[in-house]
Amino acid sequence: MSEFITPEWVHHAVFYQIFPDRFARSRKLVEPNHLEPWDSAPSPYGYKGGDLLGVIEKLDYLVDLGINAIYFNPIFQSASNHRYHTHDYFQVDPMLGGNKTFKKLLKEAHRRNIRVVLDGVFNHASRGFFQFNDILENEKHSAYLDWFDIRGFPLNAYHGEPNYRCWWNLPALPEFNTNNPKVRDYIFSIAKYWVDEGIDGWRLDVPFEINDDDFWREFRRIVKKANPDAYLTGEIPTDASRWLAGDQFDGVMNYLLTYAVWLYFGGADVNKHLFGSWISAHAPHLQINSAQEFAVYVQGLLEKYPQAAVLAQMNLLDSHDTARFLSILNGHKGRMLLAVLFMMTYPGAPMVYYGDEIGMTGEMDPDCRKAFPWDNTHWDSQMLGFYQRCISMRKAHPALRDGEFKVLYAQDDVMAYMRSKGEENLLVVLNRSRETRHVDIDGKGYLPDGVWQHVLASGELVVQGGVMHGLELEPVGGVVLKAVRGNA
Repeated sequence: MSEFITPEWVHHAVFYQIFPDRFARSRKLVEPNHLEPWDSAPSPYGYKGGDLLGVIEKLDYLVDLGINAIYFNPIFQSASNHRYHTHDYFQVDPMLGGNKTFKKLLKEAHRRNIRVVLDGVFNHASRGFFQFNDILENEKHSAYLDWFDIRGFPLNAYHGEPNYRCWWNLPALPEFNTNNPKVRDYIFSIAKYWVDEGIDGWRLDVPFEINDDDFWREFRRIVKKANPDAYLTGEIPTDASRWLAGDQFDGVMNYLLTYAVWLYFGGADVNKHLFGSWISAHAPHLQINSAQEFAVYVQGLLEKYPQAAVLAQMNLLDSHDTARFLSILNGHKGRMLLAVLFMMTYPGAPMVYYGDEIGMTGEMDPDCRKAFPWDNTHWDSQMLGFYQRCISMRKAHPALRDGEFKVLYAQDDVMAYMRSKGEENLLVVLNRSRETRHVDIDGKGYLPDGVWQHVLASGELVVQGGVMHGLELEPVGGVVLKAVRGNA
């Protein structure tokens, strides 16, 4: 196998996840009449009418935030607001503006140096997918009978127990028979088509359900041949070593990090009810109560996968599939800001779920998929400003993106770690406790002697003999310091 290389741009990316129906709605696009009011509570089946032209009109907002990559939930033609029920993989949903609008979006995003990653839902299609619909109509005479695992007729596609293989036994989501070479070729043709059209990568939905390494190896080969710089990331909620050996994905949605962030930064304030089954199902033995446990865990995650994959991880606080992080924290904003600071200073590509940066809340689906309130009187401006500063800091300092990571201190709810690259050295210190902390950081061999300057605030400290003395940390607060001058 050739050397494992992941796209360099991902190492420097800050992603923004957009759920298209809920982010922005343009007045220039003709929409259906029967839409839910934008500011009403979301329902499982109703549409708000967000579209891609609306996203184009908000690209400058994303630039101001500091975003340089977008991950879109599915955009292809579908009969569901989330569009995980694909009808046609070659057509952007007309409600979103169709292929023409998407082409314009790609052009406008790329003009602003924003990459675009699409959601690839290839484990299952929908009842409206042409080949499955042909089976519904023609039953045993269908030309596409072997595209799915059919177990009897008539198909129980709407009532009764499904008599065909479908995802989570949901009749609306028939699973592809990926052992069929024609199905494989069809899926690979989709992957290549959209990369040729200019997308910058794929986020692959439930890829572990296609339990076939050769399938994903071929998928990677085809995508990378079309564009060696295209990004492949998978929705893997558990240990992803199998997929990150260099022959399948570049990275994954780093839920193993997410679980630890929920537990550590949530602490005693965390709402475990909102974890749903995430931790119990995917990391049932995970226990993180102290700074020491958190430090060992996050350092260990960096050693679990090859370095190329570590730098291409998609690091997230929450997503469309979880409760929003601020709600998991029971509204404790200080703990969220501290977690944001950690995510923006940890290796891998941080991802912001739309609206988190303005303080949006939400419990489990559909509540976590509310429409973005574009009236900025509903925004938490302090949180937005903090996101902007943290993203700007990450972009300004290479050490925070692909530098070395080393924990120097972890006790009494305080954790300190170095990020270093070449001559650049930064120290990040996080205080989870509700009390002011005064700490001395012993970093002999790591902390260069001299003057260290606060990055997000004013002030300086001095390191002597590899020790930083008298660092004051506000309750539930953090600091970032940079070495600016050595001792004369």
